[in-house]
Amino acid sequence: MLVFSFFIFKLLQIFTNFSFHLHFLSYVVILFKVGDIMNRFFRDFRFNTTLFVYLTIVYMELILKAFTCDRFFDIGLLIVPIFSIVPSLLMSCICSRLKPRTAKIVTASVLTFLFLLYAAQIVYHRFFGSYFIIYSLFAGGAGQITGEGMLGNTLRAIASSIPALILLIIPIVFYYMFGKTNIRYRRIKWVNIGLGAGAMLCIHLCAVLIISLSGNLSSLETDMNLSVGKFGLLRSEVLDIKYNVFGVEQDTDFEEETPIINVVVPPVEDVDPETPIDTSPNVMDIDFEALNAENPKTAIKNLNSYFSAKEPTLKNQYTGMYKGYNLITITAEGFSPYAIDPELTPTLYKMSQEGFKFTNFYTPIWGVSTSDGEYAACTGLLPKSGVWSFYRSGSNYMPFTLGNMFKSIGVDKTFAYHNHTHDYYRRDVSHPNMGYKYIGMGTGIEEYVKKRWPESDLEMIAGSTKDYLSDDKPFHAYYMTVSGHLQYSFSGNSMSSKNRDLVKHLDCSDTLKAYYACNIELDRAMEELLKKLNEAGVADKTVITITPDHYPYGLEDNTGSDKYAVWRELLGHDVDTTFELYESTFILYCQGTKDAPTVNKNCSAIDILPTILNLFGFEYDSRLLIGTDIMSTSECVVQFLDRSFITSMGKYDAGKKEFTLHEGMSFESEEQKEQYIKNVRSIVNNKFKMAAGIIETDYYGYVFKK
Repeated sequence: MLVFSFFIFKLLQIFTNFSFHLHFLSYVVILFKVGDIMNRFFRDFRFNTTLFVYLTIVYMELILKAFTCDRFFDIGLLIVPIFSIVPSLLMSCICSRLKPRTAKIVTASVLTFLFLLYAAQIVYHRFFGSYFIIYSLFAGGAGQITGEGMLGNTLRAIASSIPALILLIIPIVFYYMFGKTNIRYRRIKWVNIGLGAGAMLCIHLCAVLIISLSGNLSSLETDMNLSVGKFGLLRSEVLDIKYNVFGVEQDTDFEEETPIINVVVPPVEDVDPETPIDTSPNVMDIDFEALNAENPKTAIKNLNSYFSAKEPTLKNQYTGMYKGYNLITITAEGFSPYAIDPELTPTLYKMSQEGFKFTNFYTPIWGVSTSDGEYAACTGLLPKSGVWSFYRSGSNYMPFTLGNMFKSIGVDKTFAYHNHTHDYYRRDVSHPNMGYKYIGMGTGIEEYVKKRWPESDLEMIAGSTKDYLSDDKPFHAYYMTVSGHLQYSFSGNSMSSKNRDLVKHLDCSDTLKAYYACNIELDRAMEELLKKLNEAGVADKTVITITPDHYPYGLEDNTGSDKYAVWRELLGHDVDTTFELYESTFILYCQGTKDAPTVNKNCSAIDILPTILNLFGFEYDSRLLIGTDIMSTSECVVQFLDRSFITSMGKYDAGKKEFTLHEGMSFESEEQKEQYIKNVRSIVNNKFKMAAGIIETDYYGYVFKK
């Protein structure tokens, strides 16, 4: 077995590095020799069904954890084997009541299913950086990896997963080689089955107790990307089905919290001190007590009580700064501050330097990568775990989205564009619901965007501006780009290939060159956009915002042993995967704006919508959004999927349970520090509950009587 283990390790090392050495043939010889030894050994050895299935599940869980989780050595190594006992005992009880021949067929079927389940999750994680959720089956998620333009990326994801797939299939091969004659199937009495069920329940409760003592159980239970590393895949799948198929209600009780320290934004230098500034709260006239009296639902009442007690943000010197202006908002696929360069991307550089400068902006990644990132930026809400939040919101009333807000003041020209498949992530449902006339590949954009993978942002901008610049009427346009999509290679990204000559002089890896090259297409799109706006004479009356959907996780090396090698090359040091990985950029630019402020406040994608609403002087209720107007005096809490957070005081790593103070900040005592951490954790937990409550109850529709 030692020789066999050594062989598996070397096989993994060889495949992981994708360099097939000449001496690989020697390992093949060893394999056959080990197989012969094992065959002779297992001729007289008998495995119990329960033990074999249990070891198989634990083995596959560990392979999944090793290939998809950043942290292998954590509490999950204790919890996963415990949770794996239950399905193996269940399998044993079922097989014990069947005839041996039937039991063998059932066992083979279950093992094959397990292999396909774990293999599919590994490949999907290679592609999207997250796990496949049950909701995706009902929402058409299979088309994500088999649709037009995606097959090449899917094949690359499969190819990079080969080492894991080889390791996963070992128990299946073992079963077919030895299992038919070496695994025992004994009938178990009903009384023993009952005792087994009791044992399963006790084991389950013990595991839940252990995990609840180690962290936030509710947050782990409701998000696949958090629960797989702690509970294992099978337990996570059960929870996913529990909450998102059978609709078991999640915890809707809000934790007690108090307002945290306010942060004052430095005033704009040219503000006239003689001009009075309106600092009234950004709220609407909502009678929460009356709403509570009308609706008996606990979830609705909890939301009403929470919002009525929440501190609103105040209007400020920036309120209405761009009132009456046009607006173009862009969610840029895989964009990052590293794609902004004075030589490679001069237009993006110009916009980032001449516009508002947000020096501490973050773009956290959520469970449904691009769609959730887009949802956060467009709605000012956190995504709900376990569903496609954007698609799920498509049947809700969404009054604060920019398309609907511009429509509410009489602007008829509100367009949304996407230069890939129009119904990808079901944008054909979510985007019209935000108040847009939506145009994608398949509904008109192919008239000026050539089909390829990925499509051109330049072609999308050049062809679409005629829709809203044909006359002098006010407009709002929204774009979801695709040129910056992974893979970052000259064979897997047509935009990288198109602009290859512009980056050939760079002294860096081909992965980084390809990333820069595909973002040059976005830069050219912005150059074209500014040109069209100037030709129409509205450049100085049009605000443009650009923010990523997520960090460029395509830079992660999933085919080698060093996942973050490219990031180390880019940054010059090991990347901090808790916070630094998500440091991002938010461009807010209007040609002619003088002395645009530099904002050092910590903020994130969910803060974009309330900031724009305030800058444009829209009437909205700041209590009903999770994000915060960045230009206000209120704290912006940057929260991450695992409940880590950043505030003006410091950073809290939820995985390590460590709080690090920012330079120059301090607490009077350790007790004050602990109370502060506890309070902000409650605020963060409440924001996630609020997000789930809004989307599941159609809360805005209820409040505003759509």
